Amino acid sequence: MESAYRKIIHIDMDAFYASVEQLDFPELKGKPIAVGGGEIRGVVSAASYEARKFGVKSAMSGALAKKNCPELIFVKPRFDRYKEISRIIRSIFLEYTDLVEPLSLDEAFLDVTINKKNAQSATLLASEIRAKIYEKTGLTASAGISVNKFLAKIASDYNKPNGQKTINPDEISDFLDRLDVKRFFGIGKKTADKMYHLGIFTGADLKSKSLEFLEIHFKNSGSHYYQISRGISNSIVVPDRLPKSLGAERTFENNITSEVFLEDKLRWIAQEVSLRLKKRDVSGKTITLKLKYSDFTLQTRSMSYPYFINDEAILFEEAKKLLYQSGLNNSVRLIGIQVSNLNIYKNKQPMYIQLRLDL
Repeated sequence: MESAYRKIIHIDMDAFYASVEQLDFPELKGKPIAVGGGEIRGVVSAASYEARKFGVKSAMSGALAKKNCPELIFVKPRFDRYKEISRIIRSIFLEYTDLVEPLSLDEAFLDVTINKKNAQSATLLASEIRAKIYEKTGLTASAGISVNKFLAKIASDYNKPNGQKTINPDEISDFLDRLDVKRFFGIGKKTADKMYHLGIFTGADLKSKSLEFLEIHFKNSGSHYYQISRGISNSIVVPDRLPKSLGAERTFENNITSEVFLEDKLRWIAQEVSLRLKKRDVSGKTITLKLKYSDFTLQTRSMSYPYFINDEAILFEEAKKLLYQSGLNNSVRLIGIQVSNLNIYKNKQPMYIQLRLDL
């Protein structure tokens, strides 16, 4: 008898970039490492679990990471190697189902409601997939299993690293009711802090609020929060979902009043955007600079180019031009870079330019 529920698995590799480095270079095993730029003007792209114990995390400046963990070892990213292993992992997924939606090189959703193994248990399939990943790559993965993508994503983070969790249909309500809202997939720190101020700390608190209340306080997202507090999510697994844009931004503890000081922040953000573009193996023709001022007004400045870009140095130089395009309206609390018009379609072949450096 066919199940009334979908069976969704979310597979998430454990500290993927860092784990690959520790796999290929055994002398790094058990040591705190950060993949990304160094401590001078660098940004952490990924951190090993040994480094995370010291509060080192992705998108953190290299200087702060080194301050938190003086023994931290910086390792330059090797995207070709990460892609090579990612292709192996993807081939394993496709042994079980064609409904695979990659989110990045190291995580994906799988719809195994109907699968190539004719298996009834998604939990056993997840265990088998994780074992096969370890057998073929030497790397561990965590998994979440449930009736939709939202719940599977939450579950995969529950027993990390190298673990898995299943949320069965009859467990959904109790599980979400007890869960801190900051652990809800899609609720970031800023939204969680706002919920805390409204007295919403757990899923049960969120579920107790009316749809009208949530729409008043969270606008268009209110109906979404109303649904997910009840475990309702109708988003299907879409193979090879293509992003429309990729970017990164940073909010400052203290507002910044000078373009000169914003340049340093832009350099970090350009590096992070470059890492994200290369992680997805894409480039873009349009660069947008995002500025949020101390009065919360938002300003964007964009420029399109005849060539595709994903190089960190070029991103920084072009974003800097946009920064100086006109004066600041006020002190700045947030700055970001977004790259769009990506070469993700077959009729868009990437073109690259060589950055000229004066030596």
